[in-house]
Amino acid sequence: MKALDLLLNRQSCPRLTAPAPEGAELETIWKAGLRTPDHGGLTPWRFIHVSGEGLGKLADIFEQAALAEAGDSEKAKTMPFRAPLITIVIASPKEHAKVPEIEQVISAGCAVHAMQMAAFAQGYNGIWRTGPMAYSATVKQQLGLAEHESIVGFLYLGSPQTKASKVRELAFEDYVSWL
Repeated sequence: MKALDLLLNRQSCPRLTAPAPEGAELETIWKAGLRTPDHGGLTPWRFIHVSGEGLGKLADIFEQAALAEAGDSEKAKTMPFRAPLITIVIASPKEHAKVPEIEQVISAGCAVHAMQMAAFAQGYNGIWRTGPMAYSATVKQQLGLAEHESIVGFLYLGSPQTKASKVRELAFEDYVSWL
């Protein structure tokens, strides 16, 4: 797939099924995430891979979080099963005199986007989700995040169950101004 076609036609798919990327395809996706802009070479992100039995473990964590934080525990425990594979992307900023934390968090966000693009380029699809579980203290604790770390996204990956709808066209004139 040509790079511009990829960028101009990518869209999220909320309904995913097997097969999901594995082996060399999955490694390519992770490598794409590792190639994101990274001022200072700080690698201010890390990934947690979730598939197979890990989906059930994540479901338990989500259920615990919902119960602890007055959420819908029935819905929470089904969320990980929306796709056969999830990569949790964690911003892990480092203290640095010249690279502010916000740049490092944005870099982690770029990793999510790059991985989704790499999946799409290989014939898979995905959706970048956040929501209450991304900000839950219980989820962060259960996943072993350090105090300074945050979840920037749950990247759900797999094969699309439905045909993609027409790509939403936005007029750049509505979003670009000139100085």
